[in-house]
Amino acid sequence: MNLHEFQGKQILSSFGVSVPFGIVAESPAKAVEAAKEIQKVTGSDKWAVKAQIHAGGRGKGGGVKIAKTIEEVEFYTDQIIGMMLVTPQTSVEGKLVRKVLIEQNIYYPGPEPVTEIYMSILLNRTIGRNMIMYSPHGGMDIEKVAEETPDEIFTEEIDPRVGLQAFQARKIAFNLGLSGKAFKEMVKFVDALYKAYEGSDASLFEINPVIKAADDRVFAADAKVAIDNNALYRQLDIFGMRDLNEEDPIEVEASRFDLNFVKLDGNVGCMVNGAGLAMATMDMIKMSGGEPANFLDVGGTANAKRVEEAFRIILKDPNVKAILVNIFGGIVRCDRVAQGIVDAYNNIGEIEVPIIVRLQGTNAEEGKELIDKSGLRVFSAIRLQDAASLVNEVLQ
Repeated sequence: MNLHEFQGKQILSSFGVSVPFGIVAESPAKAVEAAKEIQKVTGSDKWAVKAQIHAGGRGKGGGVKIAKTIEEVEFYTDQIIGMMLVTPQTSVEGKLVRKVLIEQNIYYPGPEPVTEIYMSILLNRTIGRNMIMYSPHGGMDIEKVAEETPDEIFTEEIDPRVGLQAFQARKIAFNLGLSGKAFKEMVKFVDALYKAYEGSDASLFEINPVIKAADDRVFAADAKVAIDNNALYRQLDIFGMRDLNEEDPIEVEASRFDLNFVKLDGNVGCMVNGAGLAMATMDMIKMSGGEPANFLDVGGTANAKRVEEAFRIILKDPNVKAILVNIFGGIVRCDRVAQGIVDAYNNIGEIEVPIIVRLQGTNAEEGKELIDKSGLRVFSAIRLQDAASLVNEVLQ
């Protein structure tokens, strides 16, 4: 589950990570109030106005502005709220901005310029350990750093038996070229950041940039946070931060029926039980001359009702020209799936796209008989190769 920047910073702050003082606003008037409060608390006479959407690269699309006066805070907020913000991580249509984060200015002038650092924590799946990735070149795409100066990207692997060790935090500060107060601040920052990562059951923390301010204090100037969905049952406070406006509405609807659904850009809808079989089915669709329109796993306990809802979701995509149902009946009974297909036809109404159904396993013959006797526009197949041929045939 992805979070907004301001939500990620709330989590970081609760674990002792230093973040700029900021207030969320959903209107220009509220933004002005926020700026005045920030000035009162911090003395800052400049403010960052930052669009809150689930996407990076907001500054490149005009979603981050530095305001030098209260009037500019109001002006920029009015510009940003309501805009369709397009970034390298959004679709070409962009995302609607509904709120902004007003923050204190941490780029204030001092005897030394600020330093921008890249830092992230994620799971290295190859070795099964959490990893801190960092670079003295923050504030830019880490991919560009990796391409141009790969020797400037460092990693620190964390042994899960002992967790982050003090010497590792010091090593990170040393590799970043810090000394004195900044060195000590970075050691505390890294320690608190890792505690926040583990304590929130995150799958990703990306802080780009981490700021070493002119007075050597260290801040998380940005926060891209993703939480492991499998751990949300024990992170109810974080689950309450979920913003459905930032998610695909069809995927949200699918989650209500315990359907694992991801929308794609193809022309063949697929309904499968099991993630591995779903991936194989998508490959088969491509080999048959089509393109998968979605990933949809109905799960191992699918019943007729869930299958019907899966059909409704697939049919909401106007690009779907055919639907392939590929069910291997182990726990799930093929006759229940077949009944769901028949019910979907009867309850949804006229379904114009052809449906190819391959049933194998528990009660497969009973399921095929149900479909064959229904009189519906459904093509039955037993072998995977036959199903692939039917997909190719109906797309011609």
